[in-house]
Amino acid sequence: MKIENPACAKIVEAIAQFDLEGKLVDQQPYGNGHINDTFLLTYETSNGDRKYILQRMNHAIFKKPQQLMENVVNVTEYLRRVIKEQGGDPDRETLNVIKTRNGENYYEDSGHNYWRVFLYIERTICLEQVESAKDFYDSAVAFGNFQRMLADYPAEELHETIPNFHNTPSRFRDFQKAVQEDKLGRAALAKEEIAFALEREKDTPVLLDLLAEGKLPLRVTHNDTKLNNILFDADTKKALCIIDLDTVMPGLSHYDFGDSIRFGASTGAEDEKDLSKIELDLSLFETFTKGFLEGCGGSLTEKEIEMLPMGAKLMTYECGIRFLADFLEGDVYFKIHRKEHNLDRARTQFKLIADMEEKWDRMIAIVEKYKNKY
Repeated sequence: MKIENPACAKIVEAIAQFDLEGKLVDQQPYGNGHINDTFLLTYETSNGDRKYILQRMNHAIFKKPQQLMENVVNVTEYLRRVIKEQGGDPDRETLNVIKTRNGENYYEDSGHNYWRVFLYIERTICLEQVESAKDFYDSAVAFGNFQRMLADYPAEELHETIPNFHNTPSRFRDFQKAVQEDKLGRAALAKEEIAFALEREKDTPVLLDLLAEGKLPLRVTHNDTKLNNILFDADTKKALCIIDLDTVMPGLSHYDFGDSIRFGASTGAEDEKDLSKIELDLSLFETFTKGFLEGCGGSLTEKEIEMLPMGAKLMTYECGIRFLADFLEGDVYFKIHRKEHNLDRARTQFKLIADMEEKWDRMIAIVEKYKNKY
């Protein structure tokens, strides 16, 4: 196996530290994730092949891998208990962490790289993009079900793996700083976008203010609710397991709902240059709202449900100002593939927000329609 990343040269050392059943017969790079280095390990046992997922965690992004793994283990062990109580299969319906030979949740190698192993979930597929309304609906039910199963988990006990990840006022202050410093003189190219963002400052604290006032509950949130973070059963095509739990943190249900709408209910790509192609697809908004509330199964409060449209707007806004700030600072965080790529991304987010504002009453009516059905 060719090792592209020098840090992955420690893979043999890492594998030897985990309590894996059988004889290793194959190891291959796996998936197309951009954060961690992932490998599929195949072991030969007396009962047939057994597979595992080995990952080198990116500790440049996740600076406290110990806390990250504590979150992952605590949440997945809790989910196992809930799934068992519901008569499900905890080996397939949640991730399962394999301990090291010393009983640890991860291994730090001699080069200070951090490794972990999950049981591979057989007979599953992953979808990279929404191909039908059913895909979007199924993803909504899955993420809603994730909320429901963790509704009684003490979210305040989780670590923040990325501090202030969805703290919109904090993101706004970062954006303001980027505008004020204008290190590369790019602000002149984004006058309209900067003005658009500044005009909506008053929205930034709305959800966190409600949390502080006790009107919204703190929840366990996934914070990266893309379709490809769900495993679907290869035979039934039913959503089976939520994966990529690195950003599981204390938060608000609106983060998971809102980011799904931002990404999945837009009629155009995140970096579409032709803004006439960007709007909120209300039918997809309704599809996701219905599925999410069905999955949540009555676990959300009335106020949480009422504020779901604001979650969609704020998550879109937050992403937009992050793209715009990165453009002003020289494209240091988000990878770009063309000049002004991050500015294009910011423009699509702001166009989507403008369309949400036009359709605000209809968004509220859709949420109201499903509020008491589940």
